[in-house]
Amino acid sequence: MNRSIDADGLRRFGSELLMHAGVPAADARLLADTLVTAEQWGHVSHGMLRLSWYLARLRSGVMTAVTRPELVLDNGAVAVIDGHEGIGQVLAQEATRVGVARAQAHGVSVVAVRNSNHFGTAAYFTRQCAQQGCIGILATNASPAMAPWGGRTKMLGTNPWSIAAPAGARGIVVMDIANTAVARGKIYAAAQREEAIPAGWAADEFGVPTTDAQAALQGLILPMAGHKGYIITFMMDVLAGVLTGSAFGAAVTGPYVADRVSGCGHLLITIQIDALMPRAQFEQRLERLIDEVKAAPRAAGIDEIFFPGEIEARQCAQSGTQGLSIPEQTWATLSGLARQSGVPMPAIHAASVPTERGPP
Repeated sequence: MNRSIDADGLRRFGSELLMHAGVPAADARLLADTLVTAEQWGHVSHGMLRLSWYLARLRSGVMTAVTRPELVLDNGAVAVIDGHEGIGQVLAQEATRVGVARAQAHGVSVVAVRNSNHFGTAAYFTRQCAQQGCIGILATNASPAMAPWGGRTKMLGTNPWSIAAPAGARGIVVMDIANTAVARGKIYAAAQREEAIPAGWAADEFGVPTTDAQAALQGLILPMAGHKGYIITFMMDVLAGVLTGSAFGAAVTGPYVADRVSGCGHLLITIQIDALMPRAQFEQRLERLIDEVKAAPRAAGIDEIFFPGEIEARQCAQSGTQGLSIPEQTWATLSGLARQSGVPMPAIHAASVPTERGPP
């Protein structure tokens, strides 16, 4: 059984838990909002499932509760921020603020963040760039999950990246992908539900393909598109790790480990659309591209073609009326956190609903 919860109540609950752990109120609200927004988009792998991991890292001190970003290099359109092991979402938010402001001043900006932590879903931040008339390109590195092409030892992260642009009446076009066949959080979610994962997602510790989620967590996540996924994840580590002055490769620690400094890095490139053409003209052109794609002849059994980000936007709108469906094991974990902190659990939005079985 899943629990259906009101999104605003879940945000308040998450914020209160984080404040109890010493996170300032504004930062707690931001972090909670990133998790709940991921739930609203249908990306439960980056939702409340992760809250207990963040809290464990805060308790151990490897992620600092009070984030103090320091601007260590200022070259006008280019800036470097040292996060001093602060909260990844807070640092990514600061990078977004700086990146948009500098793109508005210079037409384009590059903001590097070093010594950060996992920041949740990258689209949360690139969407903000798009809302302010820019194209946002955000890359991050992550803890080892993928072997180099031809290897069987984890050395590279999923290293996700996102691109978002304003699309006029169509809202926002946004891509947010890991370079593996699937985000690692989806395998954690499947393991939590004791479900098998689809073939092609992962291999066990010996490099043998598996559909066992637990074996996959001990093994490897396979790259998307074969060797191409490996190459892209390598180059994202060049941008987000090597170039920013952060940890890279096997030296990065993920949010799943409670007692080791992360050292991950991020790189945000922000392009002001008006520096190249009037924003209205760009949006009209992008709307035309979307219309052409959606009007393309459909394959057998397909009812509709979607543009990037459209499904998430619909999911988000739907969650406002139906509430968010929280898996039973995630609910149990949140209940445990509530008991430990004395923070009351959010009210159930509606009657519990049957858990949908199948791939996460």
